[in-house]
Amino acid sequence: MLSEAVYESIGIMPMPVNFRHAEVFRRGRPRHGKPGKLSTYDAFYIKHPPMDTVRRAKLFSSFDALKGFGDCIASKEVLYEERHELTEEEKGELDRRLSILRSLTASGRLARQNKVAVKITRFVPCTDPESDSCGTGRGQYETVSGIVRRVDVYRRTIVVGEEKISLDAVTEIWGNPILEQDSGMC
Repeated sequence: MLSEAVYESIGIMPMPVNFRHAEVFRRGRPRHGKPGKLSTYDAFYIKHPPMDTVRRAKLFSSFDALKGFGDCIASKEVLYEERHELTEEEKGELDRRLSILRSLTASGRLARQNKVAVKITRFVPCTDPESDSCGTGRGQYETVSGIVRRVDVYRRTIVVGEEKISLDAVTEIWGNPILEQDSGMC
């Protein structure tokens, strides 16, 4: 029969008879001084004080083991839709509004003077190679708002603020009372 000393516990398990670190375990956690009395602390404790719980938790916080995996999963959650083809009536109204904008921003001076603020809805095709919609013609509709600086019919672009938008991507222009007036404005 084994003696009681054999079954002295280390946490939840019994300590073996010839456990190499039994004496260190029995001494307990090291004490570097009396709490609140700085003069009793040794040099090690002064140089390496205990870490607070928040900083200690950061050491063991999770990390991104698979770089880019989270971004890949997030890209799968983005919803893309088919592009809506404009009817002839919608194309005519869009051309009318573009001609009004072109006349109001024919030169840099006119653009600065008129400061025509608009909202433009455009179709942006999916360019994310991780998405199933990439290359299928599916995309998202975005709304850009700002002051129109230039309408270039030769390059087929419209500059709103600092952003250059292709006229082929534009599906709707609104937001300015001048554009909502009857076609007799042109």
